[in-house]
Amino acid sequence: MTSPAVQADHGDADHVNRYGEMELATLVRLSMGQSATPVASRSRCDETMDAIKSYILRERLQPGDVLPTETQLCDDIGASRSSVREAVRKLEALNIVRVEHGKGTFVGSLSLDPMVETLAFRSMISVGKNFTDLQDVVEMRRFLDLGCADEVVASLAGSEQPHLMELADAMSSTAKEGKTFLSLDIDFHMGVLDALDNTIVKQMVRSLWLVHMAVLPQLGLPVSSELDRTADAHRRMLDAALAGDVDGYREAVSDHYEPIESILKHRIQEQ
Repeated sequence: MTSPAVQADHGDADHVNRYGEMELATLVRLSMGQSATPVASRSRCDETMDAIKSYILRERLQPGDVLPTETQLCDDIGASRSSVREAVRKLEALNIVRVEHGKGTFVGSLSLDPMVETLAFRSMISVGKNFTDLQDVVEMRRFLDLGCADEVVASLAGSEQPHLMELADAMSSTAKEGKTFLSLDIDFHMGVLDALDNTIVKQMVRSLWLVHMAVLPQLGLPVSSELDRTADAHRRMLDAALAGDVDGYREAVSDHYEPIESILKHRIQEQ
């Protein structure tokens, strides 16, 4: 018999139909990279975390919505007070819930910040042994930029973008001084995506950029001699987008990443 803490509500036809008759608890396990089949050795806290996430899905709660009190949660999901408290602490660390003392527990922001911290730490641990983790992060950034090319160009074509122009000019000026332009870089990339109606893409791009920039100083790499090329690539990305030139935009994106990818490839070959 399934534990009350992991029972799914089969009465919610919308969720059942949408996910092919799969239980909410199963979906929760899959979302966390776990097996779809419950494991007997899983802790009561893990089961309670699944149950709270299933409750959020079942009730269709959104970020900022209030959750039941601790006592109500215990009754609703059939878990002990200690299990609920531990589960809430862990879910808070994942930004799935937010606790405001004296006010209650709410659905969290569901941001990707925990992923950023984990990826950054993983990549930092590998520094000195290999550069493949950072290479993977840079490659994923490029995939996202190329994958969004059609939408970005469609959103910017024929428009005037004085702020993006200013950022591109500032990057060129900074590069000529032999200096990096990290803050200008992220502002530019987020500005290019600003018109897209896809918050996940924006969060992913921002998160991977933060990982990239958190790890890069740890590598002891020299300032790239191709800063001018990188800055120029940003300007060409913008010019192509404003002109409605998708192919030109993709070519500029590839040129933007080529210097750092070449450095990392060379370092990996030296290992």
